[in-house]
Amino acid sequence: MGVFVFLPLVLPLTALPIARLAEQHLHPRIATRLLSALACVLAVCSTLCLGLLVVVGTAQLPGNPLPDGWSDPEVREAVPYDEVAGKAAIVALSAVALGCATAAGRHRRVRRRAHHVLAGLPDGELAVLTDTAPYAYALPGSGPLPGSGGGAGARGRIVVSTAMLACLGAQERKALIAHEHAHLSGQHHRFLLAVRLAARANPLLRPLRSAVAYTTERWADEEAARVTGERTVVARAIGKAALVSRGTPTPTLAGFAAPAPGPVPRRVAALLEPAPSAVSWPPVFTAVGLAAWTAAAGTLGSALSSANATVTLLLVLKAATPL
Repeated sequence: MGVFVFLPLVLPLTALPIARLAEQHLHPRIATRLLSALACVLAVCSTLCLGLLVVVGTAQLPGNPLPDGWSDPEVREAVPYDEVAGKAAIVALSAVALGCATAAGRHRRVRRRAHHVLAGLPDGELAVLTDTAPYAYALPGSGPLPGSGGGAGARGRIVVSTAMLACLGAQERKALIAHEHAHLSGQHHRFLLAVRLAARANPLLRPLRSAVAYTTERWADEEAARVTGERTVVARAIGKAALVSRGTPTPTLAGFAAPAPGPVPRRVAALLEPAPSAVSWPPVFTAVGLAAWTAAAGTLGSALSSANATVTLLLVLKAATPL
């Protein structure tokens, strides 16, 4: 196993350059999918290696995670042993499990609570709430609600407050609806939740989480501009909404305009320029191309390292297990 078991914990560093360059040079749809895939693979590999470190580091300690069939002293002595790494991995793996469970649980609770609130409103994709707080966000579909007979709450809806609608003109409202519809049709909440869980699994992936939060909004911006045919109208609507918006109930839901000052001017500036090219993969000999290939190589290395460590440990245990 050796150093291979530790590599997936640090190889997410190879994805940091593409996290920023993808925002600037790739089509937001491609950037979202690429960064989400990188984050998920790197997070799974690093979590797997934490589990291997728990086994390796506690192999000779009472209560270690090896199965009862491998309790023979010779088997435990054959397993590589590092008590410090094992105990640290137990703490880290527990933190990962708690963080991911908390994030996933909050996402589910907010969605179900929101669907309960909308249960009494008229049917339709658009749900307008009478509220003095301006907000607009895409609420993805959920499972059947208790007592609903299996149907209510199963479809996604666009939630917008009367205060938000009052801030926008007629064309800007169409842009808002098109933007949120793009979030629903693109299933952007899945990308946001995936990268958030990945960042909980490995803090080095936090830049990818921030990048995907931006690229999903840009993806919806471009879809709204395509549907309405008015890039300047979409840009103006985003600018207005950003000045008053309260944001979304949870970071894993996509909203029209986040209150954070940084991304909004960049989104508006991008809409005032021509639509980005939908090239599937950047040229190799460019900054974004080199960054993409570096991230791909790091992800492949992480996958191979975790696979090597896993297979090595299994072979050691198989060879040392008494017949």
